[in-house]
This record gives sequence, structure tokens and C-alpha cells, in this order.
Amino acid sequence: MTRVWDVPVHDSTRVRDVRAATEAAGAHAGLDALRTAAAVLVATELATNLLKHAGGGRLVIDLVDGPGAGAGTPAVQLVALDDGPGIRDVTEAMRDGYSTSEASRGAGLGTCQRISSAFDVCSSPRGTVSVARIEQGVSRGSARPGCRAGGVNIPLARAEHSGDAWSCVRSGSALTLMVADGLGHGRKAAQASGAAVDELHRHGHLPPAAILRRLHEALRSTRGAAVALARLDVDAGELSFAGVGNIGARLHGDDSWEHLVSHPGIVGAQFPATVPVHRVPWKPDSLLVLHSDGLPSRWAPPDDPALLAHEPAAVAAAILRDAGSADGPVRDDTCVAVLARDHSEGYP
Repeated sequence: MTRVWDVPVHDSTRVRDVRAATEAAGAHAGLDALRTAAAVLVATELATNLLKHAGGGRLVIDLVDGPGAGAGTPAVQLVALDDGPGIRDVTEAMRDGYSTSEASRGAGLGTCQRISSAFDVCSSPRGTVSVARIEQGVSRGSARPGCRAGGVNIPLARAEHSGDAWSCVRSGSALTLMVADGLGHGRKAAQASGAAVDELHRHGHLPPAAILRRLHEALRSTRGAAVALARLDVDAGELSFAGVGNIGARLHGDDSWEHLVSHPGIVGAQFPATVPVHRVPWKPDSLLVLHSDGLPSRWAPPDDPALLAHEPAAVAAAILRDAGSADGPVRDDTCVAVLARDHSEGYP
């Protein structure tokens, strides 16, 4: 099941909560004491920055697939989100010794980048998103088939478990990305989406429609779930998409966005006789967003090319943050996952 720690950071006492949550996440991920300490240090720095520079925000801590997707080696992912004024020069802020405060030692973001397995910051006048991944052994530069995936998952009302889940698996030159939304929310919904993740890792070498049929059998004993799968074959330059239920999908290419539509139904309960598969070219600027219905149906895709060039997890977090509205309170778990070309090292 998807275990998530969603910690609001609006006063200094919450930094302690962030540290405790990160220690718990490290234990769940099987990190040793050294790597857990690294995760706690990064989380503390990110939480402190939320207070010092943004007037507060939230830190979302969860477990994600490491570069060896499918190998059962989760990593701790830390996502800091805020609506502050942004960082004027991110490159300068990442330099060791940089500080905007006389009280700061200036070790901040540069240290976070150095001790994390992967680290990214994207900032604009709308706010800042910082994403760090800490796993058992830094693995920058590991082989990958020209694409990368990442996501963020936030449970309703800061519940212990999210009924949504995302995951990815690799097979040769292909990567398959999945988002699953267990019916309802809470523990039983998390059991359904967790079963979908387990089945994906067993059958990720299959095409999307075949995986969905396997998922349908595996989820019969659960509440069922809405599931969407996207398989990118880098060598063929083609994306194959198939979904059952209300998982949203938008594909960016040639400076525009298009919807990819799932088929009505419930995986594990009401499975369609046929599952349509959409095949589209994967272009130099292609980027795919999959999301559960916790994201507002009329969310506006980002139009900032600089954002789209960031790590997928950072793009997903920015989409989730910017889609929110005080006028439209969140009523469900929310998961956003992104598939993009690999322009840099670090994320799976």
C-alpha cells in the first residue's frame, strides 16, 4: 500500500515532525543509518527553507521506485511545495556557501544536491518546488533507455495511506508508467492500488492492454480501481496508451496538449470486452501527464517550457500545486505522474 507523510510546515515545531516522518520513511524503505541521516538532513533543510523564504508550505514524503524499477528497492522521495515569491537565481542558490541570511551557514541546497541520489528545484513567481530522492547508494549515471518518470501522491486529509498509486517498470528500451486509483479512499482503496502496482512489476514486459487484463484478474478480490498505462518504446519512437476508468491523460508535443481518453469501466469489477489502445508518435518535446480524479478536471497544463524541462517529479508536483484552488477543496486522494525524455541524470 502507498504510505505517504504529508506534513504542513507553517511554524518551527513542524520541522521536528518532518524529521520524524523522514526517519519513518527511511525505515520503511530499508535505508541504513547513514542514508536515513542524509534524508533527514535534506528534509530539515527543505522544511527550514519553507519557513525562512516562503512563509510556509508543505513537505510530502513517500516511497518511490529507485532506478532499478521493479527490483523492490524503494527510495525516499521528499517534495517541498510553496506559494512563495520564488528563488531569483536557482543556479546561484545551489552554490555552496550561498546565503540570503547572515544567520545561515549557506550549506543548504548545494549540500542537498550532493548527498541526494537525485535533486531538482524549479522556481517561479508562483512558488518553488524542490524534489529529492534518497536511496541506498547514490546511483547517478545509471543506464536508462532515454526516458524518465516521476510522480507525486497526496492522500486526502493527510491520511496515512493514499488510495492512489503510480509506478513504472522498464523492459529493454521501453518504460511503462501506471497510475491506479482504488475506488474510494483510505486503506481498502490503497490495497487495490497496491495490488495493481505489484501486478505491474510482475507483468510490465507486456503491452498495456495485456497488463490491464492481468490487473483485472488480480484486483477481483479488492474494491477495484481505475487504471491507465502508458508504454514508451524509445527505439520505435512510439507511445502506447490504454486505460479503464477515470484516469486523466494529457500528452504534450509540438507546443500543444491533447487528451488521451480511457475506456469506461472498473479494473477488477466491470472490465470492458475490448480495451482501445492509442498509439501516438513520441516527439522531441513530448511529455505525458497521468493523473487521478483528485486533480480538478479542468486543470490547466503548464505553459512554461522551462518547467517542462525539469525532472518529472518536479513537473508533477508543480501541476498538482497549481491546479489547487481554495474555492474547490480537495475531495479525494491525488496522484500525478509524468513521463518525459531524459535530458539529465538522476531520476528513474
